[in-house]
Formats: sequence, structure tokens, C-alpha cells
Amino acid sequence: MSQTRLLALVGSLRAASINRQLAEAAAHTAPEGVEVTIFEGLGDIPFYNEDIDVPGQVPGSATALREAVTAADGLLLFVPEYNATIPAVLKNAIDWASRPYGDGSLKGKPTAVVSASISQNAAKWAHGDTVKSAGIAGASVVESAHLHFGSIGQRFGESHPREDAEALTELAATVRDLAEAARARVDA
Repeated sequence: MSQTRLLALVGSLRAASINRQLAEAAAHTAPEGVEVTIFEGLGDIPFYNEDIDVPGQVPGSATALREAVTAADGLLLFVPEYNATIPAVLKNAIDWASRPYGDGSLKGKPTAVVSASISQNAAKWAHGDTVKSAGIAGASVVESAHLHFGSIGQRFGESHPREDAEALTELAATVRDLAEAARARVDA
């Protein structure tokens, strides 16, 4: 069996972001045969602009994202909630990966959304907006792999999520469900 490659995109650029820590913990839970890689450089990608999305002018950072999404068997989107919606950096990544229209690297890609917020709402509004955006952009959203974490400041304020047995169990289930959907797509 070949390796199943999952790519994590983290919607927070902050180095100490709990969403990033959740992505790290998800990578830690990956079973044998599954690799989770966190994409570095979302903050370097310019806002999507069709004027620069032409051969010979596509920024290298956007090309790197598209190539990473293409090479991945599935996507894990980690989304905090900024003003009750998806962070611009993650929405921008979805926009770049959705192009060229109808044939972007995101097309048909099994995708799971993990939301986390300091509120008890668990970033469910941002989660919903991310699911909507990724789905409209062409991703194959894997509903069974979705996950929500609320009150993360209290829950993970003193320790990394990989030290929380319940979080690891939930993240492992998300990674497993997404990997299964990715394998099913490859085998189809």
C-alpha cells in the first residue's frame, strides 16, 4: 500500500497558534501509511488576482501551494474564527487552489475542516463558511471528518493539544476518516 499524503493548511499565521498546534497534533496521530504535512508559507501568498494568475506571472508562493495541493491525497483545513468567519489567509489559499476555474488543484480533493476558537461556539460559523467555500471551489468535503474545538484558551492554554488524550482521539478519527476518503478516491 502506498503512502496517503494529507496536507494541512492552517488559517492562523501566529507562531503559537492553537490551530497550528492542533495541526501538529493531527500529524502526530497519523497512522502507519498516512503522512500529514503542514504547508508553510500561506502568509507569503498574495491575495488572489486574476491579473497575475497567467502563465509566467503566477507568484512562486501560489505555485508552491498549488503544487502541494496537487501532490496531496487530501486536505485538512484548520480554521480559527476571525470576526465570525474564515480568516483571509485560508480563504485566499482556497481561491488560489481553485484556479484555473473548473480544473484547479482543489478539484475533487477530499477535504476535512477542523475549527477551533476561544469561544464556546468552537468557530462553527467559520467552519460553515470554510466548508461552503471549499465545496464551491471544487473540494470533496468529507463531512464525517469534521471536528470542532471550543474554549481552546482554557482547554489548551497550559499544554499542547498533543497532551490531551481526548483531542488526540478526535484528531486521529478525523485523520483516519479523511485518509479513507482519499484512498477511496485514488482507488476509484
